[in-house]
Amino acid sequence: MRKMSGRIRLRRRHFTWKGLVVLTAAALLGAQAISAAADPGDRALADRLANEVSGDGAWQHLTAISGVTMALGGNRLSGSPAYEASAQYLAARLTAAGYQVTRQQFSFPDYDIQAETGSVTAPQARPLHPVIARFSRPTPNGGLNAALSLPTGKDTGCSADDYANSDVRGKIVLVRVGDCFITQKQLVAAEVGAAAMLMNGDTPNPTLNLRYRMVPPTDARIPTATLARGEAEQLIGEVAAGPVQLTLDLRGAEIQTNTFNLIADTPTGRADNMIVVGAHLDSVDTGPGINDNGSVAAVNLETALRLAPYRDQVRNKVRFAWWAAEEKGLAGSQFYVDRLSPEQRKNTALYLNAEMIGSPNFARQVYNGKTANGQGPAGSDQISALINGYFAERNLPTVGLILDGRSDHSPFIDAGIPAGGVNGGADTVKKADWVQMFGGVEGEMLDRCYHQACDNLDNINRTSFDQFGRALAWATGRFAVSTEDINGVR
Repeated sequence: MRKMSGRIRLRRRHFTWKGLVVLTAAALLGAQAISAAADPGDRALADRLANEVSGDGAWQHLTAISGVTMALGGNRLSGSPAYEASAQYLAARLTAAGYQVTRQQFSFPDYDIQAETGSVTAPQARPLHPVIARFSRPTPNGGLNAALSLPTGKDTGCSADDYANSDVRGKIVLVRVGDCFITQKQLVAAEVGAAAMLMNGDTPNPTLNLRYRMVPPTDARIPTATLARGEAEQLIGEVAAGPVQLTLDLRGAEIQTNTFNLIADTPTGRADNMIVVGAHLDSVDTGPGINDNGSVAAVNLETALRLAPYRDQVRNKVRFAWWAAEEKGLAGSQFYVDRLSPEQRKNTALYLNAEMIGSPNFARQVYNGKTANGQGPAGSDQISALINGYFAERNLPTVGLILDGRSDHSPFIDAGIPAGGVNGGADTVKKADWVQMFGGVEGEMLDRCYHQACDNLDNINRTSFDQFGRALAWATGRFAVSTEDINGVR
């Protein structure tokens, strides 16, 4: 799951764009009523799939994806050997099950990272571990050696006033994530004369470091990178005691990457009322992406294989999609939606999306049908109600999550296509009431290995993996038979 296009989340100990909770008892009762009122004939396939699709069944696929990922470089970057091998694994099983499998080729603007190193040279030498922002401007050849400076106003550095009482010309500034886009931060830093910008990642995990990106790339002005909170706070303490000198080597180049979405269609069902079920197959470059988002890629494959024997019961064609380049700005799903004709958009009944369903400190989040401005395509709230109803019938509490811009539902929503799904959580911090609902550890991120090397098989919560997987299978089966709740089509 990608960071929010360079947008910085709100204060970490309260809430983030990743998880805005809005589910009330009344909404839960309403969801339960909608689910219970469904025609038993509409639910038969859904209930069968929810029974047959299991975490144990999907685990074999997740293990296979993990195996090729670790054997071929440790990540599934779009266009990489591990991405190709994972797609081949999926395609072979889908083809054998009778699906019509295609590759949708495309290319997208990418960023080749050539160097991201740093060190403290004074008062005491030690290495730093910066993570360069995608599309950042590079440091000069041979690196940049400069003094470190902090904003004298607000530490997020979102306006020139934050530097009003400090001369940062030619220096490296250290700001905290939050309050504004990182692109704006570096524009402000460049305006006041800074030579480069480092950001304190400010997450509960002091060693976690995330890669951000410049949006748009044309606004990049100075070298920009992130430091883990632990390293950043140590530097802040040293600046308070006296001058600090740093060396940074941050370099990258803009490139075009060729890749593909993998698409598999049921041979039966109405093409003019298609259900699209998607998950991104790619990972970030900093980890193997087994929870993010190998977990959903594996469950969707298991659902497709379990659905195959019931093709005669499929009234609405189901299209399973594994997107490329989600971690590079939703490039794969955006390409898919952009290539839909007006008629094809009209014939897409809905889109089901999921993210990170094996998060170790999970929250059972269901997309609530609303975007950040409170809107959403008609039918999205009904998708939410049906999925909430599935969980409610099993006495599994849920919380709501807005349809933010951080996953592949976003292009569908922008195109007016109803969308919904589930999410186990990434950098949201678990609150006390969520511990009561779901267990886990208060004050820790829902996935402390988010975008890190430790996002491997050991990072998967097998309970949430199974529960979310069955819910996704149920929703797929439900809409494969009827979308009457969404658009009036049976």
